Amino acid sequence: IVCALKGRRVEEEQEDAAARKKRGDKTQKKLMSHVGKAVLDFGMIKDGDRIMVGLSGGKDSLSLLHILMALQKKAPIHFEIGACTVDPQTPEYDPSVLKEYLKMLGVPYFYESHGIIEQASCSLQKTSICSFCSRMKRGILYSTCKRHGYGVLALGQHLDDQAESLLMSAFHNGQLRTMKANYTAQEHGVRVIRPLNYCREYLMRDFAHARALPVITENCPGCFEAPKERARIKMVLAQQEQIFPDLYSKLLKAMLPLMAADCADPNAVVVRDLLASKHAAERAMMGGADNLDDDDDAAAPPVPAATEASSRALQSGGQRPQNARGGKQALLP
Repeated sequence: IVCALKGRRVEEEQEDAAARKKRGDKTQKKLMSHVGKAVLDFGMIKDGDRIMVGLSGGKDSLSLLHILMALQKKAPIHFEIGACTVDPQTPEYDPSVLKEYLKMLGVPYFYESHGIIEQASCSLQKTSICSFCSRMKRGILYSTCKRHGYGVLALGQHLDDQAESLLMSAFHNGQLRTMKANYTAQEHGVRVIRPLNYCREYLMRDFAHARALPVITENCPGCFEAPKERARIKMVLAQQEQIFPDLYSKLLKAMLPLMAADCADPNAVVVRDLLASKHAAERAMMGGADNLDDDDDAAAPPVPAATEASSRALQSGGQRPQNARGGKQALLP
């Protein structure tokens, strides 16, 4: 009986492993499609680029690292990948597991340990620690890139993050802003890219689980609000998505001009399409000014090709697509 039970347990584990691999392969295909399109649309990666991934150890940055490595193998151009972790020296955060993991992957890894939280606690009010810590980490990442010859910094913010930042900026600052997709931090001489711009958060969660990635849960003592503001905005979006299933595809369409701001590649697909739409709108306004009172939509600009393609790719919204079929996308220009 004992032998039979052990044999059954082994069979179940093998079935679970096979199912997990199948799910991971399917999710990776979707992520590569979305990331490849974002890279192409915004001109994020060029031949000869040396890319440093900001690796916190969370599901998003780990997924980004793996997807970039997969793209690296298939891309028609050559680029290098490294990773950097900034440890703010808090007892709750232990990224030591990443050292062996990156060694196993064969990825150059840079570990930066700095007493950021202690410094912030001594000099700032508690409510400002999060922004202070974020700025300090970014500065350390810039310095590490420059010191080791990496000209591009890849960050793991995804479409959910972009939408949350848009609403937070509108609600609290009265401005329509979100995170840029591909821009140059002029004072540091480092280009910043966000290849997960078209990816929903649940894809990274599924991928990390299916691939059993060594995800680190960061329990930062600097986050004193409960619930945090970003968590509240996430709940607002989740409620609205129940009513409007294609919410995120619409938000992506609205945010593309904001993402493309200060784009480091003036010939990127999104930039060209937005300029073409702007010129078409200007011509429509000049040519149909007399009819605007009768038809308020006469001057509405056409939807950019890149915008429409991205919208179609995300029609599934935040729900898991039941019969999603990912069309073939060019991974890189």
